[in-house]
Amino acid sequence: MRTAFYISDGTAITAEVFGHALLTLFPAQFEHITIPFVETVDMAEQVKNRINDRYKTTGVKPLIFQTFVADNLRHIINSSDGICYDFLNSFVEPIQRELGIAPVPKTHRTHSMHEKTYDFRIDAVNYALANDDGANMKNFDQADIILVGVSRSGKTPTSLYLALQYGIKAANYPFVEEDMEMLRLPAELMRNKDKLFGLSITPERLSQIRQQRRPDSRYASIRQCTAELNEVEALYRREQIPFLNSTHLSIEEISAKIIAKTGLKRHKY
Repeated sequence: MRTAFYISDGTAITAEVFGHALLTLFPAQFEHITIPFVETVDMAEQVKNRINDRYKTTGVKPLIFQTFVADNLRHIINSSDGICYDFLNSFVEPIQRELGIAPVPKTHRTHSMHEKTYDFRIDAVNYALANDDGANMKNFDQADIILVGVSRSGKTPTSLYLALQYGIKAANYPFVEEDMEMLRLPAELMRNKDKLFGLSITPERLSQIRQQRRPDSRYASIRQCTAELNEVEALYRREQIPFLNSTHLSIEEISAKIIAKTGLKRHKY
């Protein structure tokens, strides 16, 4: 198994995201090691020794994905026994030529939190928590989006991700078994119909998720899951509510697809 290091004098999030995206293209297994906030020469030397030890132990050079702003720290890591890929500096020179502006390196600039962005995110997270699972429906008028779907279809984690990552106020409402006989939109949802977005999932995957919560229950049976999903998807089509199937999607992918389909304004930058 090959080792992949993600190293930075900041959070290392950028190195992780780019590195993981690249490695998923290759049918190989990796041990992933993330080392953020390597901010001093001593720390960089320690990381270099760790990389060199891994090479000596495995006999295979580790892959190093790095995003150092400080040149001296970057040079230390580059002198290790790893194969180094420098994301930031690969693009600095061509962008400098295009813009005609010299870069002004500053550690942590990529993920520093502007006060206004911070406020958006905190407000959105508080809103998502207060309006989870149909709570406080009188507050749905304040939502940027309202996620709807059967129980355990991914509404809550998606709502929180939209809030934390993008500052989007996301409420969510569950269609439960008792609703299925005469399934229709409550008045609060009908009033905010233009904000509704539906989530669906395959019966098999829904049953697996529900089994973890209530093993061998009617709630988790394939028959019940299939019946609920059929009713809810029929409602989506009848009321012309946009929806997507979340079965094979991560929370990040679900959120990105929702934003792309709805044009929601992000408060990320």
